[in-house]
Amino acid sequence: MLSKSIEKALNDQIRIEAESSQIYLAMACWAEVKGLEGVAGFMYDQSNEERDHMLKLVKFVNERGGHAHISELKAPNVTFESFKEMFEKLFEHEVFVSESINNLVHITLQEKDYATHNFLQWYVSEQIEEEAMARTILDKINLIGNDKGGLYLFDRDIVNLTVNSASMDNRE
Repeated sequence: MLSKSIEKALNDQIRIEAESSQIYLAMACWAEVKGLEGVAGFMYDQSNEERDHMLKLVKFVNERGGHAHISELKAPNVTFESFKEMFEKLFEHEVFVSESINNLVHITLQEKDYATHNFLQWYVSEQIEEEAMARTILDKINLIGNDKGGLYLFDRDIVNLTVNSASMDNRE
């Protein structure tokens, strides 16, 4: 059974994951309209992944005797000055999500809910990967600078971008 405070915190995280999916979707639309098909494809995939993260939480809450709530979402930003700004905003958002997951883990430890704590470890590792990916992308964008040829190559290659973070070693 979930305590009411953990159920509320998990429902808050469900909303955050849903908003994350929307943020990636808005970024995909912006990139697609700008002709950045590779970036758009990457963002569409990330949007789906964030939705899966949300659904995993929904199922967990319901399976543990709670009631998952689907709430109203804050509308994401839909325009950006540049693709660099878009990825900077994305990195900031992933840091925010990591902080939220960490707070949730802290609550589970305070309440000695070790089953939920164990469940959340997947999210902790996932956020390490998400931040590493965003940081790697920003590093590449900074290397490109204002080079249009570099942007073309980046857009083509982002689909195949992989980042091996330290957290991935724990999953194998």
